[in-house]
Amino acid sequence: MARVVPSQIVAFIDQNLSELQSGRLIVTHASVAGLTAIAHLIDELPTELLTISGRDYSDLVHAVETIRNSVAFWQHNASRDIGIANIGGKNILQILRQALARCPDQSPSPATVELAFIADGVLRDSVRLDISTATSALHNGEWKAATVLAGAAAEALLLWAVTKSPGLSSLAQKPQGPPEKWHLGDYIAVAMSLNLIKNNTKELANLAKDFRNLIHPGRAQRLDEVCDRATALTALAAVECIVRDLS
Repeated sequence: MARVVPSQIVAFIDQNLSELQSGRLIVTHASVAGLTAIAHLIDELPTELLTISGRDYSDLVHAVETIRNSVAFWQHNASRDIGIANIGGKNILQILRQALARCPDQSPSPATVELAFIADGVLRDSVRLDISTATSALHNGEWKAATVLAGAAAEALLLWAVTKSPGLSSLAQKPQGPPEKWHLGDYIAVAMSLNLIKNNTKELANLAKDFRNLIHPGRAQRLDEVCDRATALTALAAVECIVRDLS
């Protein structure tokens, strides 16, 4: 089944029902299919993408149920035109459009690890989104995407960890240049030296590092290797172990 996102429904409203967003909405032979489609699409929205709350969420639910009830009434009354009352003085299509426009098209799955140890909300959400997307890619059989995104999440976590470590400045041996310019292998080695991760985590992370590099066609051809379910599982396991150790 295709994944439905909020911007898709907003675009549908603008492209197919723009003239119905002002005044009082009416269920007719011309509008009923579009209204039914909107309710159906909203039903298919992943729960994690409905980030609105309070009055916005209540109004969205009210508007969707109003569409359903009005369409059902229209169907049982010889398909006569049925007017739909505004909610709070607003056309219900306006309410739906405004509410959905506030929702993101991407958000981490609720099952994704919280990463509460990262205080920076923007970074935390970005890494969680990578982990969530990598997990979804694994379930969809998208091995390369899962491997690469999990590797990116591992790199972001280790960069955060080493830069936050008070022992970094006194470390005897470390890569040249600022940490932001280092490579994943550097982060793994430094994190190990600072006792931020365990040895088995280091081994998995090094495997994830090698697998992530298979995104480069030349390397994949030279090593006669490709991303597959095993590389994806290994990369995600590395991320889980890094999260465990940093927690």
